[in-house]
Amino acid sequence: MEILGIIFTLLVAVEHVYIMLLEMLFSTSKTAQRTFGLTEDFLKNPRVKTLFANQGLYNGFLAAGLLWGTVFAPASYNTSIQLFFLACVIIAAVFGAITSNKGILIKQGLPAMIAIVFVLLSM
Repeated sequence: MEILGIIFTLLVAVEHVYIMLLEMLFSTSKTAQRTFGLTEDFLKNPRVKTLFANQGLYNGFLAAGLLWGTVFAPASYNTSIQLFFLACVIIAAVFGAITSNKGILIKQGLPAMIAIVFVLLSM
């Protein structure tokens, strides 16, 4: 179970690195337009770009916390750190599903929920 917890936690981290890059560096790309269902003109608005960059930074913090808890934290703390950041991802996914797009709960929340189950089972 421990290996599955690590794999799913790293999968969630990679997903959030991808989202961070999309929001911070490629916010006007065709991929961003398709992913967020927004027009190129809307995404090129300087205020929107700033908001997307800010949101991307938060996704980067989630990824960093997951990587820290999985790879770099001392063994006595790694599970607690993983659980904290996985819970943050789930809360963000629930909020995103309520306020923005229900698909966020499946795309971001479900992998984090699976990871949290495997991390808990490996304790």
